[in-house]
Amino acid sequence: MPLRNRSSSSPAARQVLVQAPGRLRALVRGSEIGLIVLAGLIGCASGLSVAAMNRATQAMREVLYGLPPGMRLSAATDLSPLAILLAPAFGGVLLALFTLALRWRRRPRRAPVDPIEANALHGGRMSLSDSTVVVIQNTISNGSGVSVGMEAAYTQFCAGVASRLGLSFELRRADQRTLVGCGAAAAIAAAFGAPLTGAFYAFELIIGTYSIATLTPVVVAALCGSVVARALVAQTSLVTVDRADAITTTVLTTLDTMPSLTLGLLCAGLGILIMRGVTLVEAGFRITRLPALCAPVVGGLCVGGLALLASPQVLSGGHGALHLHLEAHGNALGLSALIVLFVAKAIASAISIGSGFRGGLFFASLFLGAVAGEIFAVGMPLILPGMVNFGLTPLAYAVIGMSSLSVAVIGGPLTMTFLALELTGSFPITGLVLVAVIASSLTVRKTFGYSFATWRFHLRGESIRSAHDVGWIRTLTVGRLMRREVSTASIDQSLASFLRKHPLGSPSRVVMVDGDGRYAGIVLVPEAHAALLETEGASPDLASLLRHRDDVLTAEMNAKAATAAFDRTESEALAVVEDLKTRKVIGLLTESHTLKRYSEELDRQRRAVLGEAT
Repeated sequence: MPLRNRSSSSPAARQVLVQAPGRLRALVRGSEIGLIVLAGLIGCASGLSVAAMNRATQAMREVLYGLPPGMRLSAATDLSPLAILLAPAFGGVLLALFTLALRWRRRPRRAPVDPIEANALHGGRMSLSDSTVVVIQNTISNGSGVSVGMEAAYTQFCAGVASRLGLSFELRRADQRTLVGCGAAAAIAAAFGAPLTGAFYAFELIIGTYSIATLTPVVVAALCGSVVARALVAQTSLVTVDRADAITTTVLTTLDTMPSLTLGLLCAGLGILIMRGVTLVEAGFRITRLPALCAPVVGGLCVGGLALLASPQVLSGGHGALHLHLEAHGNALGLSALIVLFVAKAIASAISIGSGFRGGLFFASLFLGAVAGEIFAVGMPLILPGMVNFGLTPLAYAVIGMSSLSVAVIGGPLTMTFLALELTGSFPITGLVLVAVIASSLTVRKTFGYSFATWRFHLRGESIRSAHDVGWIRTLTVGRLMRREVSTASIDQSLASFLRKHPLGSPSRVVMVDGDGRYAGIVLVPEAHAALLETEGASPDLASLLRHRDDVLTAEMNAKAATAAFDRTESEALAVVEDLKTRKVIGLLTESHTLKRYSEELDRQRRAVLGEAT
């Protein structure tokens, strides 16, 4: 197959790509069926990848903690105290050694582009080698028992494979973004055995929107991923409902929505505290000036200490512990023990990520939400005696809390609602979950404004808040839009000389420069002629007619920033300078042309979302 080096600013595009044969490329690019077949292949590959990563982390935990085959770490009760304390720190040592190996290979240090950022800014382009690094780091972190989940590695690698495959077929930008969503959907579906959850994870968090054009490939990928993973790895249902009263004690009424709504609001606040806590832990490690390679070792010791003091349930992602808390007969922990477990798990998760371990908060937020729901169920009768949890059992509140807290941290209200439906099979509880997740999502969006992923982007200086495609805005720059053929005039000449050179009927605005060729301002020709007629005797100074002396654009600014500058200055045109220091004029941009091009691009993006021809 021919090799081709595609030039682009994204990490994936800088690599040498293997192209698919021309006929296959034409088939996939020109046929919706071809894209669906490609999505199915990605789903199968994702199911296989998730199963392999699952087995690798489980094998590592079994070796480090002496677990029986198949036993989940967070559900184990007979663990060696020495292993609990030291195994997470050993993971920190392995992570440090892996980081040193990357430095020894002189690998360029850059933050890996995750699926959300790839679809928001890079048109779905990801680096598969960077994704592989994330998988190794996440496997070390989760396998050693620190409080992070594997979902970050699942989605990163599967979306990376999808991105590489899309690039080899030279897909259009919209199809490339859809294919990345297919990889993420298959990864989540394979991890939870929940195809609907995986599909809506892609729609809400990776693609950023739902459309008929993306429905079939994403659902096909999710179904294939789930089927393949189930065939390779035995999956135990998180919720075992073997009788009707496991979820409800009476027929649910409208009154039952009130405690669900309250729990959703409480989980929103807890989610914000957890996200803030990760940032505070990271800041704390920076303040100590501890070498970056040593931070995970110290963090691992802290997590191990918390597990010894509180419970082994704080270790790893929490799959086994969540299963215990979501059993039909409920967990036997009392209120104080549940509170201690929640606080310890939240702190352990913040320390794990803040100290440099690689992983996500997806499953940790599910576990924390379930515990928060149990706390709510046990504590509510103490606050409202006689109400007896309305018609819901502690298991129901655990499911509602699980969905509410995870939507506060991860986002995706429908994703978490479908997760509850696929786990419980209960439509009445799903309705209450929907009430709670909407309350939680809205509260977080209005008070905090970010999910955990977009909060991390914000801390890095990125302005994106979702996977909506805004990368095209960054490429629609002032440099591309401006008119380069712009004449300038010296500000040192007299008004009479200026008017002779620029009579009425000539271009209505003139860019003025000083003696050193630096931008000085803009003079409106009709205004200059009017000023001469209105004055008697000596003509006014040309400098007194200058407008927008300090208002300029630069070629790197995008169309959105330029539009904001036009609104702020109330100008119909602004000069474009090389940079703010030299102020050398290189062009002129009008507001009307900017808005026209911006509207055309918006319409093109809308058509791409709807699957219409562009």
